[in-house]
Amino acid sequence: MEQMDPIERDIEAALRPRSFIRDGECFSFVNGLETVASKIEQLVQREPVRACGLYETFLAGCTAKANELDDSSGSFGQFAGDIICGWIKARSAVDIDRDETVALLLAWMDDDPFAFFHELEKQLVEAFDTSGLAAFERRIRSRFEAALTVTPAPDALPGDRPEYWRHHWSAVLRTVYLAQKDRDAYIALTDETSLSPEDCLALARLDRAGGRLEDALAWVERGAVLCGEDSRNWSAHSELEKLQCDLLAALGRATEARAIAWNKFEKHPSQYTYADLMRFVEESDGASWHARAMDAAKGADLQTRIELFIAAGEIGSLADLIADTSDEALQGASHFAAEPAAKALEGTRPGLAARLWRAQGMRIVEAGKSKYYEAALGSFTCAKQCYERAGLEVEWERTVRLVSDRHFRKTGFISGFRAVVAGAYPSEPPSFLGRAKDNWRKRFGSPTT
Repeated sequence: MEQMDPIERDIEAALRPRSFIRDGECFSFVNGLETVASKIEQLVQREPVRACGLYETFLAGCTAKANELDDSSGSFGQFAGDIICGWIKARSAVDIDRDETVALLLAWMDDDPFAFFHELEKQLVEAFDTSGLAAFERRIRSRFEAALTVTPAPDALPGDRPEYWRHHWSAVLRTVYLAQKDRDAYIALTDETSLSPEDCLALARLDRAGGRLEDALAWVERGAVLCGEDSRNWSAHSELEKLQCDLLAALGRATEARAIAWNKFEKHPSQYTYADLMRFVEESDGASWHARAMDAAKGADLQTRIELFIAAGEIGSLADLIADTSDEALQGASHFAAEPAAKALEGTRPGLAARLWRAQGMRIVEAGKSKYYEAALGSFTCAKQCYERAGLEVEWERTVRLVSDRHFRKTGFISGFRAVVAGAYPSEPPSFLGRAKDNWRKRFGSPTT
């Protein structure tokens, strides 16, 4: 019988054979696999041959385990991709023939029942050394060219049609050419297929990195034309526009860059477009452009304005906004905006902060989101403290009556709320470890550590 490597025993134990891993358990399960994988990674430089075999064994184990888990999170598939990339690096350290490595890799890609190789191209090209990447490019190029000559069968399924494979292998080639910084090959490939806004963005970044700023700007402008008004190109258009501003500024055309950034802010005011705009504003003009931006943002929705005022340091404007907004409208704001706003106002305008904390608590309890009741109680605790600091106990009492009258049947919430009213509920609930230690003390006395 073949002797088992000690790390193979670790691999088998970590994979937990014949034990089904539910989605909620998958993250911790993968953490255990990563611990074993780190042992193999440490072998790559001093024992690369051993590392190669262990990586391949690990991948075989992952393939066998794939039917015994729910990988809805994708963490297991991502781990398998990391193992594949580790295997490539180990093969390079042994100096195994790169064509042999690529041939074996492509055989795995062709027989990939659990989609371990799905969209793995970027990680693969980063794992190869220069000669390995060249070998990979040759093989992928050959597959792409073969797909160009195939005539589709009338009844072929989508995955069997040559246009699918032409698109697939051209996408892999694009990733390879970007990794090689081979601008000419990338352009030639777009001539064979088609030029997309994403291609223009990639080529613009290549030219920018190579110091060809005018060429990069030309690609950006071409990409913007290709985007047109198609909403599906929104992400590429946004990135192209941002790069266009950077290139114009680098070329000494900051006024044009600012005009584009201002137009974007006017259309979509936000903390992000504000930050982009102010990058192209001279320090001496900062106050006037800031005021102009704040005025232009008046028509934005409540949450956007809250986030913008916080990012821009406009605490006075934030206070005015909250003061002019009804309690019902404040309840509609996400806690991602309302909580930072409440914290920003606690020191100077505790009455307004109280309304924001109250709104967060009310939003949860009105919706009956029982799993967030603890967060609601924390918000009500902060509201009570802020109302008292502002001398607005009457408003707090009004809130108590409202919540008690409407939600007394929500037993999972109301006992905690009564504790808040009595001042007995902590503003910050104990951590998981804190609760565990408390339970331990109740059962056994003080913990040993």
